[in-house]
Amino acid sequence: MRIAIWPGAEQPYAEIIEVARHAADTGWDTVYVADHFMPDGDDMESPMLEAGSLVAALGALIPRVRIGTLVYGNTYRHPAVLANMAATVDHISGGRFILGVGAGWQKTEHREYGIALPSPGPLLDQFEEALQVITGLLRQPRTTVDGKYYQLTDAVSEPKPIQSPLPILIGGKGEKRMLGIVAKYADMWNCWGEPSLIAHKSAVLDERCAAIGRDPAAIDRTAQALVVLDGDLPDTGGRPPVIGGSRAALADAIAEYRAIGLDELIIPDDALGKGVTRLQAMDVIRDLVNG
Repeated sequence: MRIAIWPGAEQPYAEIIEVARHAADTGWDTVYVADHFMPDGDDMESPMLEAGSLVAALGALIPRVRIGTLVYGNTYRHPAVLANMAATVDHISGGRFILGVGAGWQKTEHREYGIALPSPGPLLDQFEEALQVITGLLRQPRTTVDGKYYQLTDAVSEPKPIQSPLPILIGGKGEKRMLGIVAKYADMWNCWGEPSLIAHKSAVLDERCAAIGRDPAAIDRTAQALVVLDGDLPDTGGRPPVIGGSRAALADAIAEYRAIGLDELIIPDDALGKGVTRLQAMDVIRDLVNG
């Protein structure tokens, strides 16, 4: 099972680089960043760095580890622009980029920036069309899409990524439709959740793959929960899910993720402290994952 760190984009740039560089130096596999422009809550003036710029910087400065978005919101950028961004970051990083995408959800930034946030049905229609655009431009010489939301005619996107194909990660958990989209388009799937939830959603994804004749093993399964290394678990009401509290409890949760066949465990750095404390916590978590 791979291990990834997810430094929050609300912290200073130098701290994000510190976390990512430590991950690269100490055996972690991946560094992810989120795609938001402001927090989802009352403190909307809190700083938030932009994901596309961050992954480009990480790709240039941080060696070895894979770099990914968790996840780009589809409503914020035209998918043809996003495909070009992804190919560029893949070249900057030497072929280490993971293009994480999702339908978009955060009401605050849509309202503040005047970006339309459709209701769930049209939102997923738009997202599925966007995936047609992205996969076409990244993987085909020319792309034509005559959709309701996007229209491309014999479109070119060059250079293509170094990776062939560049992996597309889709974040989502909806069983009625989203996991069907994942089954059709994703190389990797991501969902927040404790092991029991991830096991259930993963089984549904297997069913969606079978329905279209795709091998479920073709899609890597990734998941995350808030991690507390030594201390009381906060009462989050399950949003986000929280694991750990003690090192033994965290080791048990890691073992459960491994037992359900998780390919990559992603660790948000929110509850790991700052500075040396955070780096030491990363070392402990890495050792627990590696056994």
